[in-house]
Amino acid sequence: MYFRSLKKQAVEVSLSEPIDSDKDGSALSLMDVISSDQDMEADFELSDSAEHLYKYIFTHLDEREREIIIMRYGLYGRTPLTQKEIAARKGISRSYVSRIEKKALEKLRVLFEA
Repeated sequence: MYFRSLKKQAVEVSLSEPIDSDKDGSALSLMDVISSDQDMEADFELSDSAEHLYKYIFTHLDEREREIIIMRYGLYGRTPLTQKEIAARKGISRSYVSRIEKKALEKLRVLFEA
């Protein structure tokens, strides 16, 4: 029995056990070597939310709302524009762009909360 328990422990590796030292002489652990600053779960949630956002933009917004949201927030690799710039391109007032944007964002917010 004793040898069996030792055999199991022989293949266990601690992530915090020192494996080497860096150029300053500080101990490096396996965790230091394999860790990443990226939070994979957060990245996945963000990419999932972005996928839903693009789907909602095309399925729940009308054409004018869609165009304004895409121009305003620089979606699909475009440069984000100000409300004034969008108004000039569309030939409408800046306040009308603001109302359309606000209405579209409210629609998207409701969809994300559902």
